Amino acid sequence: MIPVPSNTRVWLAAGVTDMRRGFNTLAAQTERELAEDPYSGHLFVFRGRRGDLLKIIWWDTQGACLFMKRLERGRFVWPAAKDGKVHLTAAQLSMLLEGIDWRTPQRTWRPTQTG
Repeated sequence: MIPVPSNTRVWLAAGVTDMRRGFNTLAAQTERELAEDPYSGHLFVFRGRRGDLLKIIWWDTQGACLFMKRLERGRFVWPAAKDGKVHLTAAQLSMLLEGIDWRTPQRTWRPTQTG
């Protein structure tokens, strides 16, 4: 997992992004389409057309970071919106990176033992 501070926000760029883009072009897309500052220290997550590749940009106050993950099987669950942004929690990002549907996680109920 990416070692980010607890106050860091995570933003998904809804829709499809050209995965040939590097940090500078994704940062420009963040400013133009998401109306966010790519140097704010927040994470910005982008997904390709096929859905099996993610790129994350992050400014960690020392430099620009570009993370990429490709799933061998399956696709990353993504919002249906064609544009805009979606806020995620760190837990939802963890599920997303594992290929789990972060939108409707199922909590398990454990009965308490008495006695």
